Amino acid sequence: MITPYGQLTYCSNIHPGEQWDDHFKALQDNIPYIRQQLAPGEPFALGLRIANEASIELSKPERLSEFKDWLASQQVYVTVINGFPYGGFHATRVKDDVHTPDWTTSDRVAYTKRLFTILSGIIPDDMEGGVSTPPLSYRLWWKTEAEKRTATAIATKHILSVIDHLITIEQESGKVLHLHIEPEPDGILDNTVDFVDWYKHDLLPAGITYLNEKYGFKDEESKATVLNYIRLCYDICHAAVAYEEPEDILARLDEVGIKVGRIQVSSALRVDFSTDPEIKFEAIKAFDEPVYLHQVVAETAESGKRYYPDLPEALADYQEGEQKEWRVHFHVPLFIESYGVLDSTQNAILKTLAIHKKTPFAPCMEVETYTWGVLPDAIQKPIGESIVREMEWVKGVLFKD
Repeated sequence: MITPYGQLTYCSNIHPGEQWDDHFKALQDNIPYIRQQLAPGEPFALGLRIANEASIELSKPERLSEFKDWLASQQVYVTVINGFPYGGFHATRVKDDVHTPDWTTSDRVAYTKRLFTILSGIIPDDMEGGVSTPPLSYRLWWKTEAEKRTATAIATKHILSVIDHLITIEQESGKVLHLHIEPEPDGILDNTVDFVDWYKHDLLPAGITYLNEKYGFKDEESKATVLNYIRLCYDICHAAVAYEEPEDILARLDEVGIKVGRIQVSSALRVDFSTDPEIKFEAIKAFDEPVYLHQVVAETAESGKRYYPDLPEALADYQEGEQKEWRVHFHVPLFIESYGVLDSTQNAILKTLAIHKKTPFAPCMEVETYTWGVLPDAIQKPIGESIVREMEWVKGVLFKD
């Protein structure tokens, strides 16, 4: 939907389908109902998620044309694609495989370029958009600092090749598209501090040299090109897990001139152990499930932050009185502030959107709650109804006086 604060959409990664036919059917089954509830008679924005195998099929001209016709018939348009998960994302163990293949591989490069080609064929002519992507790699795969630095250098070089692709798309079609890199706990780019540090010390220097040599640009033109095409995917859940404040994030970006490609509107779990710690510890166990990574950042009484790669490790290490608060990477529903004795990071959404309403800093807001299928039974609802509730809640926040 078009709002005074940019596009408002939701990410279709909630719908299953590694093959295009399966995912397209899920869209056909759900979008008409969702659109009718949220934007009857008006254009409706969809944040598209396409797995690798689906992207290969959708790249065929006849399939892309069929999809474009369906979009037009439903008054639906696409400006953003979620290119983070490459393969299966439902009814399978995902965990750290969500980063596979990472940016050290040619498979990730080819997949991302393919998504941009698809997006250039379906995005409205008067809109910009982009593809989101993982934070280079999963840092726990790299055992030494030297290995991590090598992986970072390779990933950076591969991302520069995507800039080539985006330059070509803009020259041939006039479409301005950008790559949205999404920091996530335990990624090489774990948070926006890591992201900005990489951007300043790795991406910009390498990009300026690369574009100067390949295109004959001057330094300032090369820098502006990198800043235009490579942007932050600002996931509010991930920022909250890292205990980052929106004001600090935006100030950090502004120092370098980095743009935000999209805001992913998402909420994490928060556990305040200052009261009823035994009851809360038992309650959080219900969210330990085997599909997705649920990284935990703990605030301790004595030693600052403690980091756990997944919820089971945090549960095993918990000692009452030692840990004050947990932030858990679990994309819980936006419209629920608390889950019994457990809280959410909903307030981070309210703070971020309040800043965005005053001075919009991204062209798109994308609701990304994808864990409905693994939530405790008491808070599950049909997918269509769940999406509508999420979007209505965000609309209420945006249009509240």
